[in-house]
Amino acid sequence: LRIEDTDKERSKDEFKKQIISSLSWLGIEHDGEEYIQSKNINKHVAVAEELVKKGFAYKCYCSEKEINEQKEKCKKQGIPYVYNRKWRDSKDLKIPDGVKPVIRFKSKISGNSVVKDLVQGEINISNSIIEDFVILRQDGSPTYQLSAVVDDHLMKISHVIRGDDHKINTFKQKQIYEAMKWNVPEFAHIPLIHSEKGSKLSKRDKASTIDDYIKIGILSDALRNYLLRLGWAHKDKEIFSLDESIKLFNLKGVGKSPSKLDMSRILSLNEHYIKHIDEKELFNFLKA
Repeated sequence: LRIEDTDKERSKDEFKKQIISSLSWLGIEHDGEEYIQSKNINKHVAVAEELVKKGFAYKCYCSEKEINEQKEKCKKQGIPYVYNRKWRDSKDLKIPDGVKPVIRFKSKISGNSVVKDLVQGEINISNSIIEDFVILRQDGSPTYQLSAVVDDHLMKISHVIRGDDHKINTFKQKQIYEAMKWNVPEFAHIPLIHSEKGSKLSKRDKASTIDDYIKIGILSDALRNYLLRLGWAHKDKEIFSLDESIKLFNLKGVGKSPSKLDMSRILSLNEHYIKHIDEKELFNFLKA
């Protein structure tokens, strides 16, 4: 279990505890100690410095005011913001006083990049839409894009499976792997779960965390079974034991379209599991 906590504003110990307790409630116990990303910051920074030395990254001295002006200009033109690469070739630029630089990755400007996704199939995008993204902040701390790649490499990660809202991050991170001449893992982007109203499921929804389901008496097996079938199928089978879930699940059966949360289906599955659960086990759920 890797805890990605390099973004200090979003990383609190209570979130880590919630992740571990939620996984445990679903019957997923991680091996060994948690892998805490922030403990590897020195290794992440060293890779950023190596990328600068190799010519794959550069120091950017744009002030926050300049960046905000660029964003505002793009907003008025109705186009997505992409950093203008001002410091990519800094021969004729004077380093300003009192401005700490960020380090940006020197993304490819021309041509296309391809990712052979295990769920979405071949994804092909123009490199021109990938900006020169920040890999080290002004305070010297690494960003998610850099830390995730370095840790994936150190942990020998073979498969990266995540939501399809992270597709652009995959293209950014793939360039870091290639620049460092590291093995690129397999990628699979899973469609997101939408609320009953059809919007992306968020914390504002009443059923977005495991705790929300525990409070209304949903059994862990029922929720696991529901999540397994959400966007994945095996013939016409609806009920899966834990062993069957492990044995039968594969990425080939995952659909490409978002799934919609269906509370009535969750309650129906929950009723099935309540009827078939051992009475002592059910009593333990009620005690908790």
